[in-house]
Amino acid sequence: MKAAYIHIPFCEHICYYCDFNKFLLNGQPVDEYIDMLLKEMKMKISNAPKTELSTIFVGGGTPTALNEGQLQKLLEGIRAILPYNGEGEFTFEANPGETSEEKLKLLFDYGVNRLSFGVQSFNDRLLEKIGRSHRVKDVFSTLNKAQKVGFENISIDLMFGLPTQTIEDFQETLNIAMSLQLPHYSSYSLIIEPKTIFYHLMNKGKLPLPTEEVEADMYQLLMMEMDKHGLNQYEISNFALPGYESQHNLIYWNNEEYFGFGAGAHGYENGIRVANYGAVKKYINMLKDHALPILEQHVETKSEKMEEEMFLGLRKNEGVSISHFREKFHEDIIKLFASSIQEMERRGLLERHGDFIRLTREGRFLGNEVFEAFLLE
Repeated sequence: MKAAYIHIPFCEHICYYCDFNKFLLNGQPVDEYIDMLLKEMKMKISNAPKTELSTIFVGGGTPTALNEGQLQKLLEGIRAILPYNGEGEFTFEANPGETSEEKLKLLFDYGVNRLSFGVQSFNDRLLEKIGRSHRVKDVFSTLNKAQKVGFENISIDLMFGLPTQTIEDFQETLNIAMSLQLPHYSSYSLIIEPKTIFYHLMNKGKLPLPTEEVEADMYQLLMMEMDKHGLNQYEISNFALPGYESQHNLIYWNNEEYFGFGAGAHGYENGIRVANYGAVKKYINMLKDHALPILEQHVETKSEKMEEEMFLGLRKNEGVSISHFREKFHEDIIKLFASSIQEMERRGLLERHGDFIRLTREGRFLGNEVFEAFLLE
């Protein structure tokens, strides 16, 4: 186990597209939640005495929605309980405009060394349309504060395929994003998920989305702009200067194991996929009763592990290592997936490059279709 994901499910506002496990902050038992979150960490770590973590990622929700006292309690607990020596990657998600200089200094003082800001767009009209509470000026202000405190490893998220968004809108957002000269950018197309505000609007015919062709043009533009500015596309949606790739996310894409702490958190522990209860009160009450808040566990079969090795590994631009696959599963990837590989190569979506099988540039546009081809019967 090399990594830990910690979930803070509280937000000051709910974005229209978000389907993560989250709750409006007001009226929530936040202090009690933090107590039980730290208790869950202690319980799991006591059962894994030889564990050493190389990455910690605190996500949400909005982790920085916590007040300074709550944030300090969480940070103190993380550093006291988790077997992390402070030399790896320690990431916090944050929202522009909701993160004070005092909170940023607190994060920095407790060893957080990477920040991921949910910017989404540099267009105030679009930010309002997707339910974001910040505006463009807040992004500049928050980034200035973070850099003043001492943060260098900063990433921002951008979205495309938004309602009424044009290719010109996205070009403007990319121009501004590139002017910031940050070491890491993530950019995702909008996916309409059930139980979101956008899902209900779409069902009523009230969500004017760009066409698939325009969305593909936006993705093409994204890749061109990132490449032009020296940012390496190391995964379908992620771009970085050399040495600034997200080490935590690479653990997911390399299909390695990790702890999941918090309400609704998922983990992969000792070959078992684990999901916690999402409801905050259920999560708290189970831990009060000294029980781990596990909703479901799934022991993975060898076939499932091999499928996931392909789904996840093909997200990376380097692809899946043939030799590593053989070493890990004692199977020949070329024989095991012969028909799928041949078909995807014939269509120009997959290629072999030395020891790796990887998506072609064209394949990145149809990634999900390629991944499905590697489902074993």
